[in-house]
Amino acid sequence: MARLTKSLDAWGMSNFKSVMKAEIEQLNAQCLPLQAGLSQGSYVSDGQFSAMILDVSENAEIIFANAGIFYTSIIAGRNCADDPSPIEEQTEYCEIQFEINKETAEATVKLLS
Repeated sequence: MARLTKSLDAWGMSNFKSVMKAEIEQLNAQCLPLQAGLSQGSYVSDGQFSAMILDVSENAEIIFANAGIFYTSIIAGRNCADDPSPIEEQTEYCEIQFEINKETAEATVKLLS
């Protein structure tokens, strides 16, 4: 579970989306359900990813933020000596919802699409 303390501190301010974007992009990609969101490749690559905040809302305890995540995947070959296919990166996109607890800044993450 990630802690998004900077995002929580910025909640209600005009720079919330930019703060949250930056904080998401600092997360370890393994904290996000990127593998489950693949549509082109078979494995998430080790490359960078970028976030775009799409929508935010709240209730008494939780901040809900939907984000689009752009990342890359690879189609792994058979790794045979005679396999001429190079490893090619594929562009991927998925939408993720972050639910940030207003007291602890702990965020649960789930794949939307």
